[in-house]
Amino acid sequence: MREDTFHIDRDGSLVRAATPRRGKPYRHRCQLETLETVAHAIDEAGDAGFVLEEIVAGEGLPSSQAATAIAFLKERGCVTTEGRRAYAASGCVHLDAMTEYHALKTGG
Repeated sequence: MREDTFHIDRDGSLVRAATPRRGKPYRHRCQLETLETVAHAIDEAGDAGFVLEEIVAGEGLPSSQAATAIAFLKERGCVTTEGRRAYAASGCVHLDAMTEYHALKTGG
């Protein structure tokens, strides 16, 4: 089983550190602006839900940054998955995302 942890680095980027069951550990970063864009895109998707590729293509984002943002939102309970599609867990993912980001940043 892969283990993911998240932290905020000095420049304010969200960092996902992953330790896969096989292979080498790796890190991906996501700028705060990208996290916000992803959260807004999820809000706009509404009941239709989304997959990573739709957000990447629709918003013109780097896939590794979008994947990091979505993994963080899933880990924090802001997004749920049903099959291959993901859905907002609440009425405002952007608000939840910013709350979770700042809680992680301040250690709260």
